[in-house]
Amino acid sequence: MQLFYAPDLDPASGSYLLGEEESKHAVRVLRLGRGDSLWVTDGRGAMCRAEIADDSPRGCRLEILGCEQGFGQRPYSLHLAVAPTKNVDRYEWFAEKATEIGVDRITPVLTDRCERRTLRIDRILRVVTGAMKQSLKAYLPRVDSPMPLRELLELPCAGSRLIAHCEESGSRTPLGEAFGPREQVLILIGPEGDFSSDEIRSALDSGFRAVSLGRSRLRTETAGVVAAHSVAFVNGW
Repeated sequence: MQLFYAPDLDPASGSYLLGEEESKHAVRVLRLGRGDSLWVTDGRGAMCRAEIADDSPRGCRLEILGCEQGFGQRPYSLHLAVAPTKNVDRYEWFAEKATEIGVDRITPVLTDRCERRTLRIDRILRVVTGAMKQSLKAYLPRVDSPMPLRELLELPCAGSRLIAHCEESGSRTPLGEAFGPREQVLILIGPEGDFSSDEIRSALDSGFRAVSLGRSRLRTETAGVVAAHSVAFVNGW
């Protein structure tokens, strides 16, 4: 099954012109031609079966044969707010793996101990788009621009708001016990140096609950992947 991204897809139109990048991949890399079948998604839940009507690498014309709305929709919602890593490749790795597992929104959160304060959001979007297609998903995660922690603490969340930190003082609930199935979950994960004590206190004062990701000390990007998997596991996904 070959899946392509069609952000402006209108399933009711009956046809679609793939962008040049996707067209080149289909025709020159995968050697697909007229009459070959493939799948396209709009990243908003539509999964459509299509056939190549014109195999130009500049613009591959598809005939839409059928669509399923809400394809693979998860029973839960996950927002991961993860501090940028010093090595940007590690953050892109986290975004890729979280997308493969299942995440709805990724926010790079800026904290006191962040060693990196800027990110190429366009690069991260390319990574998560590729991960969506590779894992045959029909939902593209939202990727925010870097956001200061104080702003993120004010974001609404109808479900569980959690902060994972490494401080030994104070109680921390194991992540898998801090929320239930089919919930909306927001999880905060800090930088390599962890959140400061003041930041943890601010989060708790804002209604966040402190959680633990286990006994091992994890890298920031690993913690993000563990969090995504833990939420998927609780939901049996």
